[in-house]
Amino acid sequence: MNSLRFTETNSADDSEGKTWGLDGNLFWYVAGGAFVSVITMLLFFSAFRTGFFVAIGVAAVPMTLTLGYVFGFRQGKPPGYDIDCADLWLSGRGFGPDGARQPIHPLKNDHV
Repeated sequence: MNSLRFTETNSADDSEGKTWGLDGNLFWYVAGGAFVSVITMLLFFSAFRTGFFVAIGVAAVPMTLTLGYVFGFRQGKPPGYDIDCADLWLSGRGFGPDGARQPIHPLKNDHV
C-alpha cells in the first residue's frame, strides 16, 4: 500500500554548470584562445624568426580578444546577448519605430 507518488521535477536541468568560474561551456572558448595563442607564438618565434617578446606580443592578441568576448558578451549575460549586440550594431534597432524616419501623415495640416 504505497500512497506516495514519485514525480520528476527537472529542477537541476536548468544549470549548465561552471568550469573555472566560467558559465556553461565558456571554458572551451578560453582553452581555444590559449591554443591559438600558443600556436601563434610558436609560428612567429620559430618559423618567422621574430624576437621572443615580439612573438609574445602578437600571440597575446588572440587571447585578449577571446577573453574580451567571454567576459564582455557571455559571462553573466542572458542567453543570446552577444548575438543581439551584433545585430544591433550591424542593422540598427529591431522592431521599434525610428522616430527620425517616420513619414508625415498626408492629412496633417501644420501651416494653419
